[in-house]
Amino acid sequence: MAIRFVSLVAAVALILSAPAHAAEINVLSTNALKAVLENLGPKFEQSSGNKLAITWGTTVQLKAQIEKGAMFDVAVVTNEVADDLIKQGKLSSRTALARSGIAVAIRKGAPKPDLHSADDFKKMLLSAKSIAWIEQGQSGIYLKSLFERLGVAEQIKNKLISVKAAGQAVADGEAEIGFTQVSEVLPYAGAEVGGMLPPDIQLFTNFAIGVRDKDSKPAEELVRFLTTPAAAAVIKLKGLEPL
Repeated sequence: MAIRFVSLVAAVALILSAPAHAAEINVLSTNALKAVLENLGPKFEQSSGNKLAITWGTTVQLKAQIEKGAMFDVAVVTNEVADDLIKQGKLSSRTALARSGIAVAIRKGAPKPDLHSADDFKKMLLSAKSIAWIEQGQSGIYLKSLFERLGVAEQIKNKLISVKAAGQAVADGEAEIGFTQVSEVLPYAGAEVGGMLPPDIQLFTNFAIGVRDKDSKPAEELVRFLTTPAAAAVIKLKGLEPL
């Protein structure tokens, strides 16, 4: 009887010692930070006891979901979208997280294109047999206007392939080249970064982590975790610039 009593006391003590603040944090995140969060997410869960439920998408898609009333605790989106959602009362705050430029994805081992100027970029577009892009993504929206500005929109329109993951499309042989964030090229073994858009036409996008409820301790805990020096090292490793 005494042994059973001790075992019962030990079991109760174990239950009571479990993190009382453990919670599920619903995260809406841009695909640009997918590689980062897939690395850091499990580490946060282990250290905090909280669980992450992440929904991926383009910033445009996530913004539309939030405006339609999607339930979430944290959103990882561009600065501009975060600011607009704050104005709408959909977010209470935002914290700078990372910056990324647009990369050119090529097949692993393929010759890297010259990308010193806008003219080099234009020649690459005209010579490519097929081009993958995320049409409704942050990079795609910018590229559409860039193609028009460079006067090649009509010439390349039949080469453009709208995909969910440009890096994967190139790795799978669906397209010869692709345009996306660096972090969306690195995960695919069959693709590599052929270079960045030339400085005179490059677009850098700043991403932030926004919190819906300012009083949500689990959400704020995630923000603190993702802005530590250790997290910054992972962000850099995944091809982005920590802010």
